Amino acid sequence: MEAVKVDSKGRLSIPAGIRERLGIEAGDVYFVEAEQDQSVIHFAKAQNPFDGLAQYALEEYRAGRTRRLRDYAAEHGIDLEDE
Repeated sequence: MEAVKVDSKGRLSIPAGIRERLGIEAGDVYFVEAEQDQSVIHFAKAQNPFDGLAQYALEEYRAGRTRRLRDYAAEHGIDLEDE
């Protein structure tokens, strides 16, 4: 655990080692929440939900848990050929 000071503008400086370990980069956006008793602050990196969905889809594909659209359509009686 490292100690940091709050500057006159209310900013905390996150030590370089922690930024590197957590992958924090300039311009990243974080949500901040304080517990009721004000002794703990939680930070959560804001992420584009589509990035998370794309990563999940890639993991499913690489694990072999995906199917072709044509296979799914045939299984459910969906005609993909538009007349």
